[in-house]
Amino acid sequence: MSTFKAPKGTYDLIPPDSAKYLAVREAIAAPLRGSGYGYIETPGFENVELFARGVGESTDIVTKEMYAFETKGGDRLALRPEGTASVLRAALEANLHKVGNLPVKLWYSGSYYRYERPQKGRYRHFSQVGAEAIGAEDPALDAELIILADQAYRSLGLSDFRILLNSLGDKECRPVYRAALQDFLRGLDLDEDTLRRAEINPLRVLDDKRESVQKQLTGAPLLRDYLCDACKAYHEEVRELITAAGVAFEDDAKLVRGLDYYTRTTFEFVHDGLGSQSAVGGGGRYDGLSEMIGGPALPSVGWALGVDRTVLALEAEGVELELPATTSVFAVPLGEEARRVLFAKVTELRKNGVAADFAYGGKGLKGAMKNANRSGARYTIVAGERDLAEGVVQLKDMESGEQTAVGVNEIVAELESRLG
Repeated sequence: MSTFKAPKGTYDLIPPDSAKYLAVREAIAAPLRGSGYGYIETPGFENVELFARGVGESTDIVTKEMYAFETKGGDRLALRPEGTASVLRAALEANLHKVGNLPVKLWYSGSYYRYERPQKGRYRHFSQVGAEAIGAEDPALDAELIILADQAYRSLGLSDFRILLNSLGDKECRPVYRAALQDFLRGLDLDEDTLRRAEINPLRVLDDKRESVQKQLTGAPLLRDYLCDACKAYHEEVRELITAAGVAFEDDAKLVRGLDYYTRTTFEFVHDGLGSQSAVGGGGRYDGLSEMIGGPALPSVGWALGVDRTVLALEAEGVELELPATTSVFAVPLGEEARRVLFAKVTELRKNGVAADFAYGGKGLKGAMKNANRSGARYTIVAGERDLAEGVVQLKDMESGEQTAVGVNEIVAELESRLG
């Protein structure tokens, strides 16, 4: 037993469960790859100011949850708590908005870190797949991303999730709403921290999950009643495009994403089978983020879907993913000559795309066959000195138990034929 354990609030991905996570990542990424999104990977840590400016200094992420540290050289860095700011920073640094057609469409997959109270579905280290479309203001782009996320979830077999949709307005209409909301919040019985947050970014108070706060928000002014004509028209087109694609959604006038950079379209994917941590993903439009971090005006939209919570949602619905077999063929040599021959055959099978494994460590027949059973292989090849002297190996079907002799030089072709 090791004296070390995974840090509190983190987890290890271990076979066979890790195969689910890989399958979820692949399923989420597949529609993106087929829609013009290219893969991007950014460092696990960034300058603290990138998140302070972009995510928002008043957010819980920056004030309470970010892992920040100072390097030996005096740089202030932070483990990335989310992906959008990092992806936009990388795109700006590489001038991607100057070298090709807009929007720049990118997808990514990685680990993110927040110092939170650990509970099921909420970890200090978690995995997301995200997508960003940078440099275009178009309702069709917002709709595209929502549709692609819906497509990804349904390809996994999920059906009990809901899409919540709202508009947060823009720099023209949001200030008017902001002032009205602040007037309302000042009349409530709120603690000092919440009142201070209301003065900095009152929309963040709407996102407060505490029941004591939510009870007092009944009757709060709604942003939809303050939207300017341009924002109303934009939002209505997003709704029409999603509806035309056959994607169901629910209008949620109180939906506020927890990051400061969102404008106009905002959405969340929730699964009621996950209890309090019901959000499995979400995103929206962030037209001003580029300027916040020192770049040019680049209206953009994106989302991030939680791999961990998607796996929990699959379990809640009882969905069993069809995962490819880790091993299709397992080779059991009996003797040194058989080791050389069968190892060569395993190598040949792998080159031909057949998942194959080998009984390492010189175990006897009984122990090696136990390993073959545990591997989940459909077929086992067994060979000893007598078999090789006759130019054959024994091919055993692990489902039926049937065993047949097959020529050494024909075994690869025979297995390819049987496995299709």
